[in-house]
Amino acid sequence: MRLFRPVGGHREKDEGDSDAALLRAVASGDPAAMAALYDRHAGWLYARLSRRCADPETVREVLQDTFVTVWRSADAHRGEQAGGWLWTIAARRLVDAYRAQERAARLRTAPMEEAWDGRPPAGAASPSAEDRVLAGLEYGDVGTALDRISPELREVLRATVVDGLSTREAARLLGIPEGTVKSRARRARAELRAVLAQMSPAPMGGPA
Repeated sequence: MRLFRPVGGHREKDEGDSDAALLRAVASGDPAAMAALYDRHAGWLYARLSRRCADPETVREVLQDTFVTVWRSADAHRGEQAGGWLWTIAARRLVDAYRAQERAARLRTAPMEEAWDGRPPAGAASPSAEDRVLAGLEYGDVGTALDRISPELREVLRATVVDGLSTREAARLLGIPEGTVKSRARRARAELRAVLAQMSPAPMGGPA
Protein backbone atom coordinates (compact mmCIF):
# COMPACT_ATOMS: atom_id res chain seq x y z
CA MET A 1 0.00 0.00 0.00
CA ARG A 2 1.35 3.42 -0.92
CA LEU A 3 1.67 5.77 2.02
CA PHE A 4 0.06 9.21 1.96
CA ARG A 5 2.50 11.62 0.34
CA PRO A 6 1.16 14.93 -1.01
CA VAL A 7 2.27 15.77 -4.53
CA GLY A 8 2.36 19.03 -6.37
CA GLY A 9 4.07 22.26 -5.51
CA HIS A 10 7.65 22.78 -4.43
CA ARG A 11 8.90 24.21 -1.17
CA GLU A 12 12.41 25.61 -0.97
CA LYS A 13 14.36 24.24 1.97
CA ASP A 14 14.21 26.73 4.81
CA GLU A 15 15.86 25.78 8.08
CA GLY A 16 13.69 28.40 9.78
CA ASP A 17 10.50 26.50 8.94
CA SER A 18 9.06 25.45 12.29
CA ASP A 19 6.46 22.75 12.73
CA ALA A 20 3.96 25.42 13.73
CA ALA A 21 4.64 27.37 10.52
CA LEU A 22 4.29 24.21 8.44
CA LEU A 23 0.98 23.36 10.13
CA ARG A 24 -0.33 26.87 9.45
CA ALA A 25 0.63 26.41 5.80
CA VAL A 26 -1.02 22.97 5.72
CA ALA A 27 -4.18 24.50 7.18
CA SER A 28 -4.21 26.93 4.26
CA GLY A 29 -3.99 24.01 1.80
CA ASP A 30 -0.27 24.02 0.96
CA PRO A 31 0.70 20.51 -0.26
CA ALA A 32 4.43 21.33 -0.20
CA ALA A 33 4.18 22.14 3.50
CA MET A 34 2.35 18.85 4.03
CA ALA A 35 5.14 17.01 2.23
CA ALA A 36 7.76 18.74 4.39
CA LEU A 37 5.85 17.86 7.56
CA TYR A 38 5.55 14.24 6.40
CA ASP A 39 9.27 14.00 5.65
CA ARG A 40 10.10 15.43 9.06
CA HIS A 41 7.84 13.22 11.18
CA ALA A 42 6.80 10.06 9.31
CA GLY A 43 9.94 8.13 10.21
CA TRP A 44 9.74 8.41 13.97
CA LEU A 45 5.96 7.97 13.94
CA TYR A 46 6.35 4.74 11.97
CA ALA A 47 9.03 3.49 14.39
CA ARG A 48 6.96 4.34 17.46
CA LEU A 49 3.81 2.77 16.03
CA SER A 50 5.81 -0.36 15.20
CA ARG A 51 6.75 -0.70 18.87
CA ARG A 52 3.01 -0.74 19.69
CA CYS A 53 1.86 -2.98 16.83
CA ALA A 54 3.60 -5.99 15.29
CA ASP A 55 1.59 -5.92 12.03
CA PRO A 56 3.41 -3.77 9.43
CA GLU A 57 0.29 -3.39 7.28
CA THR A 58 -1.70 -2.00 10.20
CA VAL A 59 1.16 0.37 11.02
CA ARG A 60 1.25 1.64 7.43
CA GLU A 61 -2.50 2.15 7.38
CA VAL A 62 -2.44 3.99 10.70
CA LEU A 63 0.42 6.22 9.52
CA GLN A 64 -1.50 7.05 6.37
CA ASP A 65 -4.68 7.78 8.35
CA THR A 66 -2.66 10.00 10.68
CA PHE A 67 -1.40 12.26 7.91
CA VAL A 68 -4.78 12.32 6.18
CA THR A 69 -6.20 13.55 9.50
CA VAL A 70 -3.45 16.17 9.76
CA TRP A 71 -4.17 17.35 6.21
CA ARG A 72 -7.85 17.70 6.99
CA SER A 73 -7.58 19.23 10.45
CA ALA A 74 -4.29 21.13 10.70
CA ASP A 75 -6.26 24.20 11.74
CA ALA A 76 -7.14 22.35 14.97
CA HIS A 77 -3.52 22.60 16.11
CA ARG A 78 -3.41 25.09 18.97
CA GLY A 79 0.30 25.75 19.26
CA GLU A 80 1.23 22.82 21.50
CA GLN A 81 4.37 20.86 20.64
CA ALA A 82 3.68 19.38 17.21
CA GLY A 83 5.28 16.01 17.88
CA GLY A 84 2.96 15.38 20.80
CA TRP A 85 -0.05 16.49 18.76
CA LEU A 86 0.90 14.16 15.89
CA TRP A 87 1.45 11.24 18.26
CA THR A 88 -1.94 11.83 19.89
CA ILE A 89 -3.57 11.54 16.45
CA ALA A 90 -1.51 8.45 15.56
CA ALA A 91 -2.25 6.72 18.88
CA ARG A 92 -5.98 7.30 18.47
CA ARG A 93 -5.90 6.00 14.89
CA LEU A 94 -4.09 2.89 16.16
CA VAL A 95 -6.78 2.33 18.78
CA ASP A 96 -9.43 2.81 16.09
CA ALA A 97 -7.69 0.13 14.02
CA TYR A 98 -7.59 -2.27 16.98
CA ARG A 99 -11.28 -1.70 17.69
CA ALA A 100 -12.21 -2.25 14.04
CA GLN A 101 -10.25 -5.52 14.00
CA GLU A 102 -11.91 -6.71 17.21
CA ARG A 103 -15.40 -5.82 15.93
CA ALA A 104 -14.69 -7.71 12.71
CA ALA A 105 -13.48 -10.72 14.69
CA ARG A 106 -16.62 -10.70 16.84
CA LEU A 107 -18.85 -10.50 13.79
CA ARG A 108 -17.04 -13.45 12.20
CA THR A 109 -17.35 -15.67 15.25
CA ALA A 110 -20.64 -14.67 16.92
CA PRO A 111 -24.13 -15.54 15.68
CA MET A 112 -25.80 -12.58 14.03
CA GLU A 113 -28.33 -12.15 16.83
CA GLU A 114 -25.46 -11.88 19.32
CA ALA A 115 -23.31 -9.55 17.24
CA TRP A 116 -22.21 -6.35 18.91
CA ASP A 117 -24.56 -3.49 17.94
CA GLY A 118 -22.36 -0.58 18.98
CA ARG A 119 -24.27 0.16 22.19
CA PRO A 120 -22.60 0.00 25.60
CA PRO A 121 -23.30 -3.16 27.57
CA ALA A 122 -26.25 -3.13 29.95
CA GLY A 123 -25.25 -1.93 33.38
CA ALA A 124 -22.08 -0.21 32.14
CA ALA A 125 -20.86 2.35 34.63
CA SER A 126 -21.36 6.03 33.79
CA PRO A 127 -18.26 8.27 33.86
CA SER A 128 -17.57 9.69 37.32
CA ALA A 129 -17.55 13.42 37.99
CA GLU A 130 -13.78 13.19 38.18
CA ASP A 131 -13.58 11.48 34.78
CA ARG A 132 -15.77 14.17 33.22
CA VAL A 133 -13.51 16.89 34.62
CA LEU A 134 -10.43 15.15 33.26
CA ALA A 135 -11.93 14.49 29.84
CA GLY A 136 -13.28 18.03 29.46
CA LEU A 137 -10.34 20.05 30.69
CA GLU A 138 -7.30 18.45 29.12
CA TYR A 139 -5.93 21.85 28.16
CA GLY A 140 -7.08 23.88 31.20
CA ASP A 141 -5.86 23.59 34.78
CA VAL A 142 -6.11 19.82 34.60
CA GLY A 143 -3.96 19.83 31.46
CA THR A 144 -1.34 21.89 33.29
CA ALA A 145 -1.47 19.48 36.22
CA LEU A 146 -1.15 16.48 33.88
CA ASP A 147 2.11 17.91 32.59
CA ARG A 148 3.49 17.95 36.15
CA ILE A 149 3.04 14.26 36.94
CA SER A 150 5.51 11.61 35.82
CA PRO A 151 5.34 10.72 32.10
CA GLU A 152 4.54 7.02 32.59
CA LEU A 153 1.57 7.95 34.80
CA ARG A 154 0.45 10.75 32.52
CA GLU A 155 0.28 8.53 29.44
CA VAL A 156 -1.87 5.98 31.29
CA LEU A 157 -4.27 8.64 32.54
CA ARG A 158 -4.60 10.22 29.12
CA ALA A 159 -5.19 6.82 27.52
CA THR A 160 -7.80 5.62 30.01
CA VAL A 161 -9.63 8.88 30.76
CA VAL A 162 -8.97 11.51 28.11
CA ASP A 163 -9.00 9.01 25.22
CA GLY A 164 -11.59 6.77 26.89
CA LEU A 165 -9.75 3.48 26.34
CA SER A 166 -10.48 0.34 28.30
CA THR A 167 -7.73 -1.12 30.48
CA ARG A 168 -7.13 -3.78 27.85
CA GLU A 169 -6.90 -1.23 25.01
CA ALA A 170 -4.57 1.01 27.01
CA ALA A 171 -2.34 -1.96 27.85
CA ARG A 172 -2.15 -2.92 24.20
CA LEU A 173 -1.43 0.63 23.07
CA LEU A 174 1.22 1.33 25.71
CA GLY A 175 2.81 -2.11 25.62
CA ILE A 176 2.41 -2.83 29.34
CA PRO A 177 0.39 -5.42 31.33
CA GLU A 178 -3.21 -4.64 32.26
CA GLY A 179 -2.33 -4.80 35.95
CA THR A 180 0.31 -2.13 35.41
CA VAL A 181 -2.26 0.07 33.69
CA LYS A 182 -4.56 -0.21 36.71
CA SER A 183 -1.86 0.49 39.29
CA ARG A 184 -0.45 3.43 37.33
CA ALA A 185 -3.92 4.87 36.83
CA ARG A 186 -4.50 4.83 40.60
CA ARG A 187 -1.14 6.47 41.26
CA ALA A 188 -1.75 9.02 38.51
CA ARG A 189 -5.07 10.11 40.01
CA ALA A 190 -3.47 10.47 43.44
CA GLU A 191 -0.59 12.55 42.04
CA LEU A 192 -2.99 14.63 39.97
CA ARG A 193 -5.17 15.42 43.00
CA ALA A 194 -2.07 16.49 44.93
CA VAL A 195 -0.92 18.82 42.14
CA LEU A 196 -4.38 20.30 41.71
CA ALA A 197 -4.66 20.87 45.44
CA GLN A 198 -1.49 22.98 45.23
CA MET A 199 -2.82 24.90 42.23
CA SER A 200 -6.34 25.57 43.47
CA PRO A 201 -8.22 25.63 46.79
CA ALA A 202 -11.02 23.60 45.14
CA PRO A 203 -9.65 20.08 44.48
CA MET A 204 -10.83 17.97 41.56
CA GLY A 205 -14.10 16.22 42.28
CA GLY A 206 -15.08 18.57 45.10
CA PRO A 207 -14.83 17.94 48.85
CA ALA A 208 -14.11 14.42 50.05
